[in-house]
Amino acid sequence: MAVKESFKNLNLNNAFLFAAAMEDKEICGLVLECILGHHIEVEKVIPEKMTLFSSDFRYARFDVFATDIVKVTYNLEMQNRNEGDLSKRSRYHQAEIDVTSLESGQNYCDLPPVYIIFICNFDPFGKGKCVYTFEMMCNAEEPFALEDGAKRVFLNTKGKDTANVPKTLIHFLQYVNNSTDHYVKIIHDKRIDRIHEKITKLKHNRTLEDNYMYLKEMLSNEKQEGMKDGQEKILSLIRLMTQNGQEKEIPRLSEDEKFFEKMLRKYQLFK
Repeated sequence: MAVKESFKNLNLNNAFLFAAAMEDKEICGLVLECILGHHIEVEKVIPEKMTLFSSDFRYARFDVFATDIVKVTYNLEMQNRNEGDLSKRSRYHQAEIDVTSLESGQNYCDLPPVYIIFICNFDPFGKGKCVYTFEMMCNAEEPFALEDGAKRVFLNTKGKDTANVPKTLIHFLQYVNNSTDHYVKIIHDKRIDRIHEKITKLKHNRTLEDNYMYLKEMLSNEKQEGMKDGQEKILSLIRLMTQNGQEKEIPRLSEDEKFFEKMLRKYQLFK
């Protein structure tokens, strides 16, 4: 019973649930409408769900590519940890989309408008805003827009500065972290009502629940295995350094990361 409850109580900030929800064209369109403030009819959704597990490397990516009926392209991704790389990451995502948007012989003018959207459970720029929108501008010589059709939008679910932010966007940002019947009832927002109705149905999808629990188990096993391997590696390193008369250098392992890596390589413990 606890397993079922854990899945059914997920908030939309869970990257797995978010990607699954965005596969539904109606939900994807409604989320985009909440964010961008105008009606969007999604034509196609392509979820990018790639999961790789190994003893040395774990990678999980859950983001969504969508296009609407007027061929605007959207990339949406849920972010729960601030790793300080979103600016460059947004640049990479835009490049990914652009490089696949033109067929041989097409003109650069045929590149579609593109939105790169990160929904962050932290303030990505530390200025308290709910939303940060970036477009390419010339500032050095004379201020004017490049008008290349690309926008990068960073949302902050913890934003405090709500001045001039549409109510529906505020409701959506709060719903991301509080995807409950109670919250939906108090805000009286038709778009959020519909999103919540469909997400509630998803939470009762047994196949989706099983996939989530399988992923969760794999991530947990990989973490435990990694911790065990790490402990064994450190113990081996300490033993080898002691045998080699380097016991006085052992405290440096926790103080100097480069020295730690150097010792791992020296004793062939670094992969």
